[in-house]
Amino acid sequence: MSEDWNTKYGRRRVRRDPPTLDEAIFAAIGITDDQEAQAEIAASLMGLPIESVQAEVKKAGRLSVRSSTRVIAGEQGAQRSVVVERRVVRRFGNDKRTGT
Repeated sequence: MSEDWNTKYGRRRVRRDPPTLDEAIFAAIGITDDQEAQAEIAASLMGLPIESVQAEVKKAGRLSVRSSTRVIAGEQGAQRSVVVERRVVRRFGNDKRTGT
């Protein structure tokens, strides 16, 4: 699907693609926790019948329940936090050190 219009610089075109099924289900999961409502939202975003979307929503629901909680356990089952920091080294082009 595309839409064309004329500007003073010439014809301009914007391409509009509907979301993929995975994208629509991801958006629906972010809106509500009810699987029926998720299927309705994803079906309306895709323009598909709700029956064809319900099976995929149930699959995604099972996967998200399994992978939504991640706990790193240390000794004796105690939880601990993991902090990942990235150190950025900035080098400037005019920072050339010479021996003169």
